[in-house]
Amino acid sequence: MQHKLKIIPLGGVGEIGKNMTVIEYGNDILIIDCGLIFPDEEMPGIDAVIPDMTYLEQNKDRIRGMCITHGHEDHIGAIPYAMERFRCPIYGTRFTNALIRHKLNEHHLNDVEVNDVDPGQAVDLGCFRIEFIKTGHSIAGAVAFAIRTPIGTLIHTGDFKIDLTPIDGEPIDINRFAYYGSKGVLALLSDSTNVERAGFTQSEKEIGKTFEQCFSRALGRVIVATFASNVYRIQQVADVAIAHGRVICFQGRSMEQVVRYAQELGYLHIPTDKIVRVEHLKNLPDSMVCVMTTGSQGEPMSGLFRMANSTHKLNVGAGDAVIISASAIPGNERGVSRVINALYEKGVDVVYDRMADVHVSGHACAGELKLMLSIIKPKYFIPVHGEARHLRMHAGLAMELGIAPERTFIAHNGAVIELTARKGQMTETVQAGSLMVDGLDQIEDAVLRDRKTLSEDGLVSAIIVLDAETGRLLAPVEIYSRGFIYMRDNEPLITEASTLVYETAKRFEESDKGEYASVKNAVKSRLKSFLYDKTGRTPMILPIVIEV
Repeated sequence: MQHKLKIIPLGGVGEIGKNMTVIEYGNDILIIDCGLIFPDEEMPGIDAVIPDMTYLEQNKDRIRGMCITHGHEDHIGAIPYAMERFRCPIYGTRFTNALIRHKLNEHHLNDVEVNDVDPGQAVDLGCFRIEFIKTGHSIAGAVAFAIRTPIGTLIHTGDFKIDLTPIDGEPIDINRFAYYGSKGVLALLSDSTNVERAGFTQSEKEIGKTFEQCFSRALGRVIVATFASNVYRIQQVADVAIAHGRVICFQGRSMEQVVRYAQELGYLHIPTDKIVRVEHLKNLPDSMVCVMTTGSQGEPMSGLFRMANSTHKLNVGAGDAVIISASAIPGNERGVSRVINALYEKGVDVVYDRMADVHVSGHACAGELKLMLSIIKPKYFIPVHGEARHLRMHAGLAMELGIAPERTFIAHNGAVIELTARKGQMTETVQAGSLMVDGLDQIEDAVLRDRKTLSEDGLVSAIIVLDAETGRLLAPVEIYSRGFIYMRDNEPLITEASTLVYETAKRFEESDKGEYASVKNAVKSRLKSFLYDKTGRTPMILPIVIEV
């Protein structure tokens, strides 16, 4: 009996980030990407949000390998968490794998098999043959995949744009996509991130003119903040800086790491005598200095943020020019605005994307997406890597090009898309969703709700001291407030609350120890109602019973 090919997104549809797709046929499973999302302000204390991998844990004996399109966090950030749950070989390009190996080392996962694959090469994993195809993106080593299966070929574009004049001189391999299009493609999974923009994405080389203008008029130091992973942007800035007689100083842990890997692998070409450490800058005139740093998204611990707030060994001030060479990721606008304002307050000349062309996207606009659809001519189309509106708009482009609505699947995380040579359908759903990570631990929704309550309304604890043998109250109840009210200014309220809790607990003096849960529940209920009546707020109530 013919097996059905299953495509199961576990992340990356209906959202930006957390990209992870499962390809399944018979007894073989292939994983494409394994990314995360960084938490927003509604997730206090959370370090990362990763896909729910329960389905893969349940089927780990069938996993043949994991192929990675490129090294951005939303495509590789969850790999260490995946490798702690199940093991499988990983395949990526050299630069992508350098970033992956670093992540695995940080998690003490040094025995994971990581394999380097060059664009143009193919690997066999179970019944799948995966060819790596060169694409263009805002990071080195980005690829798409042509996945040959027993019933047809899938194309997964990864994140891409069609840049015919890339910094590295190696444009996207359109010919290879056209080859597969001419042979027949069963299904296309394509990046939808930038579908709202018409036309074509600017070439990375276009912003070189803006850098040239900025450096030409700068009299003091020039500080450029950009994504650490954007090696092509770093190369452009370095070339312009050196042409204007400046040396380069890299700041920010991730920036320094990426530069080191990129130089070792031949993706960055900066003369070593033009790179200096921060402590040597004091010996140079400001007109000879260019600093490249992290912090284009206003991250609180980044280099640019600390420079703007005078907590960095290289602080900025009047005479300096700062170029923020990135656009704010949705959700980061407030943080970016704070940094820009802090820089202006210090008299810094700031250039950012609303003022000049200092950033171009790494994602294809509508024109490029249409071109990719026209070249591939897939039988079925699955838009990925986007929120609901992006997926629907991308599906609309496919329909404009003649792909019937019933052959287009707008999926949700966990949806199972079943394809055969004759038909396709969306069938059952597997467990999927988001897992929140704090340090090395997975955080449940209940814990996050408690953190939000604490951040919004604070905590009130009631200390109840009982005799271990008789269960009698041995002392007045002590009330403590953290983040709710200032106790010194609210002594009458504290006294009244203490009396209320004492009277509530006293009713249980003759109870067995097994009734202590009832004591706590009664105290929580009465104290919550009392505080709400008095203040209109409901802090977290924490009764603590101590036996002596």
